[in-house]
Amino acid sequence: MRKTADRIRHAISFELIGLALVTPLGALAFGMPMADIGVIGVAGATLATLWNYIYNLGFDHLMQRLTGGTRKSVAIRVLHAVMFEVGLLLALLPMIAWYLGISVVQALMMDVSFALFYMVYAFVFNWAYDRVFPLPDWQPVAQQS
Repeated sequence: MRKTADRIRHAISFELIGLALVTPLGALAFGMPMADIGVIGVAGATLATLWNYIYNLGFDHLMQRLTGGTRKSVAIRVLHAVMFEVGLLLALLPMIAWYLGISVVQALMMDVSFALFYMVYAFVFNWAYDRVFPLPDWQPVAQQS
């Protein structure tokens, strides 16, 4: 299982890279000022960073309890990403509608768009992160020596 420092590096790097991608793309896609999308992005990234740490810690503990390890198949990675984004979507929806002064339906469409982006991004980022920073227990027995 990952240590606290590793989880913090994971969460912060995930959010910084995601923010650098989503702010200009969101401004372009929704025809809104980059500053407004940036505020939504920073607030969302802050909330998501906290949620990321709590969610991943809980998910790993649950996997450890149910399977005895934390290695994730493609199906588990997809489930992991979807569940994360649904929780975050529910938390962000009211903030987006309020800050941008848009309807809840418009905020939902925007939030769903962000969630779809981040779902794909989370899948790719987490897979890459696990390759760059693998856990020792993921190595075949012959390579651990």
